[in-house]
Amino acid sequence: MEKNIHEDCGVALIRLLKPLEYYQQKYGTWRWALNKLYLMMEKEHNRGQEGAGIAAVKLQSEPGHEYMFRERAEGKDAITEIFGNIQRDYADYSQQQVLDVDFAKENLPFAGELYMGHLRYSTTGKRGLSYVHPFLRRNNWRAKNLCLCGNFNMTNVEEIFNTITRQGQHPRIYSDTYILLELMGHRLDREVERNFQEAERLGLKDCDITQYIEDHVLMSNVLKSAMKDFDGGYVVCGLTGSGEMFSMRDPWGIRPAFYYKNDEMVVLASERPVLQTTFDLECGDIRELQPGQALIVNKHGDVVLKQILAQRGDAACSFERIYFSRGSDTDIYKERKKLGRQLTQPILKAVDYDTEHTVFSYIPNTAEVAYYGMLDGFKLYSNEEKIRKIQLLDHKPTDDELRGILHQFVRSEKVAWKDIKLRTFITEGSARNDLASHVYDITYDCLEPGKDNLVIIDDSIVRGTTLKESILRILDRLHPKKIVVVSSAPQIRYPDYYGIDMPRLEEFCVFRATIELIKERGMLKLIDDTYRACKEELEKPKGAVIANRVQDVYRPFTVEEINRKIVEMLRPEGMTTPVELVYQSIEGLHKAIPEHKGDWYFTGNYPTPGGMRLVNQAFVKFVENVYQKEAKF
Repeated sequence: MEKNIHEDCGVALIRLLKPLEYYQQKYGTWRWALNKLYLMMEKEHNRGQEGAGIAAVKLQSEPGHEYMFRERAEGKDAITEIFGNIQRDYADYSQQQVLDVDFAKENLPFAGELYMGHLRYSTTGKRGLSYVHPFLRRNNWRAKNLCLCGNFNMTNVEEIFNTITRQGQHPRIYSDTYILLELMGHRLDREVERNFQEAERLGLKDCDITQYIEDHVLMSNVLKSAMKDFDGGYVVCGLTGSGEMFSMRDPWGIRPAFYYKNDEMVVLASERPVLQTTFDLECGDIRELQPGQALIVNKHGDVVLKQILAQRGDAACSFERIYFSRGSDTDIYKERKKLGRQLTQPILKAVDYDTEHTVFSYIPNTAEVAYYGMLDGFKLYSNEEKIRKIQLLDHKPTDDELRGILHQFVRSEKVAWKDIKLRTFITEGSARNDLASHVYDITYDCLEPGKDNLVIIDDSIVRGTTLKESILRILDRLHPKKIVVVSSAPQIRYPDYYGIDMPRLEEFCVFRATIELIKERGMLKLIDDTYRACKEELEKPKGAVIANRVQDVYRPFTVEEINRKIVEMLRPEGMTTPVELVYQSIEGLHKAIPEHKGDWYFTGNYPTPGGMRLVNQAFVKFVENVYQKEAKF
């Protein structure tokens, strides 16, 4: 997988449905949920290594005592730092006090019933502790306190920002998370005030009003009014000071969320295996939150599923399945194997059907499952070839003849090894490039130089940087007859705007190769026409259907033509070994992953108007900021 391609976030929620004494008695510690939250976050560490944060709410806290807690940290070791800080807070108390559940409920931070965890990757370039989730909005009324986190990227932040500023709000920071916090906080305030007025109408006074409000807050009302205008992919999670917990999925189903409930707990995470491993569950025990749906638990522990927004599409992210989610999920494992297995025919063509002199391998580590699928495909092919050869014999074969046929195995080796991580203190260009070429190492003498082909599979090829700087250089040292680089994903042609850090067209090797083909063939008018068409789309009024006009630049070229240009551009200087690229087809993608139809990375078919608008905007920026400067016209 290309380095520095990140999916933005992972979320984790736990709501205890019984008093802390229950967990103390059954599991030997009131910290059972806190410990489980740690495990959930570690199991989701693949989703975010720039920072992490947790929050907790303590029910039935007395006035004058803290009831809402938050801890955040930056860096890849943020989870360890956060839970280490909590343990250090407990060091001020005796061991007996820390183990005492009644003392903990009264005095210790994070001794609560509601827990929320978050792991962060930035997709906006904004970094620092102030951008690490969860975000917190404070108020003296418990029901108005809101803690928010999510796995999301909103495409129409400017539009929402203008809406709330017209209402008189004054957000302190321009980012989708802060704006979402303020908007949802504003709607929570209105929901509290609605119940306040109703309590007064019923003749209630003082603390009875507060109790009525906390008993009757409907988070579904808050979500319906706050989320109706957002465009993007999201799973938004939150806690309130009065004990409400919720998680909502976008109405297009772009970002994933899974949950489980029994009589002890309600839990939710971004990935199913996280819940299976942490709580020892079977796959069938766990449910997926549906598009536009929210899981809501009120302060009394009543659990409901509410359809907040009508489903607007069927665009569950396919790239999530190919790369970001854990391969230990039963369905994802099968899908990734199928992606590799169904590439058998194009790989056979690339090696001229010479499987006897072909070695198969993979780029560590995310392509490993697709590699097993690829091997399965070639084992099936090999067995069919053995049957065919035996059937063609016109006599009873000797033992040696049978051995000669049956011993034709698929040759597989661990050719590439992920060796080191680059350190950012090396900044001088040539030194950095030299170090980059050694990120991977190889197994020497694992194939016969000049005679054996090398087929090596990766999950995807995005920028091509790793291929150029490291992989092709290091594989060339084996001196194979030919290198066939296989991508289990189709050509990535378009940016993502729903939470994965792939925002600019010019980053993609497929796009750069296509632009080079346009230049070589004297088709510069195509760039100008596409630029004008994109601008026309951007000038359409709100509500109008927007088309992705960037698709126009790819239409004149076949996948094979673009592949050849990519190889030409990425081939390291001095390398003479022939290289060929084999990509998954779009049809193959949908055959392997039929339930996840979100394929905009490959087709440009964005499920939301915001995605369509941003891809046209990306081409306009490319022409104005990059291409016109290079072409000087």
